[in-house]
Amino acid sequence: MTRASAHRDVRANQKERTRAAIVEAAARLLREGAEPTVATAAEAAKVSRATAYRYFPTPESLNVEVASVTPTYAAMEDLVASLEGDDIEARLLKVLATFNATSFDDEARLRMALKVYLDTWFANRALGDKAPAVREGRRMRWLEHVLAPVRGRLTKAQLRKLEAALALTVGVDALVVMKDVCRLNEKEAQDVLLWAAQALLRAGLDEAAAKPRRAKGKSRT
Repeated sequence: MTRASAHRDVRANQKERTRAAIVEAAARLLREGAEPTVATAAEAAKVSRATAYRYFPTPESLNVEVASVTPTYAAMEDLVASLEGDDIEARLLKVLATFNATSFDDEARLRMALKVYLDTWFANRALGDKAPAVREGRRMRWLEHVLAPVRGRLTKAQLRKLEAALALTVGVDALVVMKDVCRLNEKEAQDVLLWAAQALLRAGLDEAAAKPRRAKGKSRT
């Protein structure tokens, strides 16, 4: 990894932590019986209002994200945390089948969330942010956990590529492509997404097996 890319990763991670802190503060206010606003969430998260408004330029954008953390995502977090065994394909299909089914059941709200994410992205771009952090990226954390048993078999680059490829098969973005672009019904769409995830997983693991990791410190002959 180059120094420039490492700097970008650190900056992106900091943005994700800041954004998550604002959302958690708003959710906490809601649990305490107060209606959160961008300003009150910023104060509770101990960040400036200006910073909070860069992540959530409208109350709607914050409310959509707060609504997203419960109950659907809370249940998914519990499911991912409960995964057992080393059967990577079974772990992956369990997570994708559960979340994609939930996404189709909650399609209208998730499409609205996607609209808010896009509106927020454009608003932040207008303020000069070249890489707006408008989504928490839950699916990447879930996939990282799903693939944990094979982490030692893949290089960092191989793992990153596999996680990124699998991210295309889960969530509202995949739902939109399957239904609006491919014109599939819900069952067809979910079947295709599971099939695609299996194919990508097998391809990634086959590639890793064909190019095994070299032991650290081992030089080429």
